[in-house]
Amino acid sequence: MRNIWAFAWGALVGILGGLIGLGGAEFRLPVLVSIFNYRTLQAIIINLMVSLVSVTFSFIFRSGTIGVENVFSNLTVIINILAGSLIGSYVGVNYTTKINEKTLNRVVVCFLFFISFVLIGHNFIFSFQSWQFPNLLKIIIGFVAGIVIGIFSSMLGVAGGELIIPTIIMVFAIDIKLAGSLSLAISIPTIIMGLYKYRSQQRLKEVKSEQRFIIFMVFGSILGAFIGSSILRYVASSSLYVILGIILFLSALKLAKHKH
Repeated sequence: MRNIWAFAWGALVGILGGLIGLGGAEFRLPVLVSIFNYRTLQAIIINLMVSLVSVTFSFIFRSGTIGVENVFSNLTVIINILAGSLIGSYVGVNYTTKINEKTLNRVVVCFLFFISFVLIGHNFIFSFQSWQFPNLLKIIIGFVAGIVIGIFSSMLGVAGGELIIPTIIMVFAIDIKLAGSLSLAISIPTIIMGLYKYRSQQRLKEVKSEQRFIIFMVFGSILGAFIGSSILRYVASSSLYVILGIILFLSALKLAKHKH
């Protein structure tokens, strides 16, 4: 029964991710801790594993709507942010494995609260459209933002799309739906780097006994990513942000009260 619930939650989160251009990890993390009672570090590693599959399939499924040629025509933006995010992802694992679970849980809760406010205030934030920066400054901002995104990705088991998308829109003046696909393209190597570092530190054994659970959640995520990406053309993505922000805020509250 637990595995069936893993599939169901994977599908639900996958739909949200497919719609917006996220891996859905920020929604999956409180579910793993609060509902399935994983320790924070276990939840982060499982989250990264499921996120890798979810992000990859979301990118593939969204390509029919967004167009792969549109993504690769912005290859310089991808490389710019990715250069920083790979460094940040490598470094972030060191912080995660050195701090205790209680402190790590607090970091996760603060991050979720922050992202919920970003989502709720989404329309206000993006009403500024993009800022006009010289090209060199754009490159510097993209690189630095990438480092921050990579650190959060590996520390919290998230793909980082909730930070990548605003960066792409405001710094590089790119449409929100295309920004979602660019975000997924950046997230895939970033997550791989985080998992590689966890593996090199022998931390993947923390979730070795959870293989069946992970597989069920992965298949649920693929189905959800397909559904979310399929209805993308019919839904104004921006209209979802407030609802998702509220859901995330409530999830963060629940996680803050969760006893390990």
